[in-house]
Amino acid sequence: MTLSATHDAMTDAADDEEVDSLTIGRRIRQLRTARGMTLDELAAAVERAPSQLSMIENGRREPKLTLLRTIARVLGVSVDALLESEPLDERATLEIAIERAMKGQNFQALGIEPFRVGKSIPDDVLKAMLALHGEIDRLRDERAATPEEARRANVALRRLMRTQSNYFAELEEQARAILDAVDHPSGPLTQRTASDIAAHLGFTLHYVPDLPQTTRSVADIKNGRLYLSSRLTAKGDPRTAVLQALSSRILGHREPTSYPEFLRQRVETNYLTGALLIPEAHAVPFLQDAKKDRAISIEDLRDAYSVSYETAAHRFTNLATVHLGIPVHFLKVHESGTITKAYENDDVNFPTDRLGSIEGQLCCRRWTSRVVFDVDDKFNPYYQYTDTGNGTYWCTARVESSSEGSHSVSVGVRFDDTKWFLGRDTPNRGVSKHSVEVCCRRAPADLESAWRDHSWPNVRTPRTLLATLPTGAFPGVDTTDVYEFLEAHAPR
Repeated sequence: MTLSATHDAMTDAADDEEVDSLTIGRRIRQLRTARGMTLDELAAAVERAPSQLSMIENGRREPKLTLLRTIARVLGVSVDALLESEPLDERATLEIAIERAMKGQNFQALGIEPFRVGKSIPDDVLKAMLALHGEIDRLRDERAATPEEARRANVALRRLMRTQSNYFAELEEQARAILDAVDHPSGPLTQRTASDIAAHLGFTLHYVPDLPQTTRSVADIKNGRLYLSSRLTAKGDPRTAVLQALSSRILGHREPTSYPEFLRQRVETNYLTGALLIPEAHAVPFLQDAKKDRAISIEDLRDAYSVSYETAAHRFTNLATVHLGIPVHFLKVHESGTITKAYENDDVNFPTDRLGSIEGQLCCRRWTSRVVFDVDDKFNPYYQYTDTGNGTYWCTARVESSSEGSHSVSVGVRFDDTKWFLGRDTPNRGVSKHSVEVCCRRAPADLESAWRDHSWPNVRTPRTLLATLPTGAFPGVDTTDVYEFLEAHAPR
């Protein structure tokens, strides 16, 4: 009969605290030393080898019930006394805590081999080790962000962007310095210039078919090689992936230690990429001339710099308030109706959760960003005025396709600022009271009456709704996959 079976049988010893072989072993040692017995003396008394008894005291072997009874008799206590979960002395408690920590994933992840906790190791050293182990645990928990924590971080970041009108002067300066370093004349950034920026930063570009699926690019900093998917040359804008990868190097990003830092780095990377593709020094006069002509157009900005509509829309929000005096809002909405990106500093009233997060909410069916999906004309931009409880807003929107389905991208302004834009003469009108439940989040009364008690949809739950976000410095990235990839492609 093993110790585990003995413990199950003895209900008197059952307690909230787990009684394991480590605790039993340390209790035997504590009782032995309290009685002035050496290990050899106890081993002789129970007719066992000292090495066998040492393994029991160190928690490396579970004693059988017969041996446990003999040890208890020699020490003058009951078997229950050996199994009880009352606190041990401080030293034994420290030793057990260290032993357990060494069996955990933190020590293994750090490559620390288990070692014997000898009497010569001071208590202060053990306490320091446990404090460091606890801090590692805390950081792991902090970085394993729940969806709620991620939303809080996103809300805080959006508030920062709003206070700065989504304009980051230091990132604009970084973009200027890089463009000057490669003698970029002005205007659109060519693929050759993107390669020149890579060379300036000490990187060569390598397009491969086996890029890890969880990455957009992989930088081999040691060998100065930047790996990108060979599929980029067949579809999409190859400049964007190159510049996004290089932006982290330009900005000197280090491994993020928290989810808010990860989000901030991603925003900075995307901002700097936009600032390189659409340089401020050239784009601002372009937009100021368009405002003077009352002909601002996101499409014209897109075409002038050969970028995607989303990149042009993002970049417009960076420059519109600071350089044109126009408050603005931006939305990216999935074809399912879910808002995936949002920004506003024009007092538009987007739906939010109780934390203030816009992302993840359903966009109003009557808002431009949803209506545009039902418009047959995909060649021309769609414009719409929408009356809200917070005033009238004008928006321009387009639908773009991606690997995750179709998204609409829209930019909008308050009614008074519509005079600066092409499309202001649109006849399209809508009414959105998305802060009111009955606007579109509840079905019309006649439909609800007819079907509420006669239907049952099977909900397609988003996979991240209940799970924590992937852990690690770069959430969702399989680092083993990345390291194996780098090892296979590194120059020999």
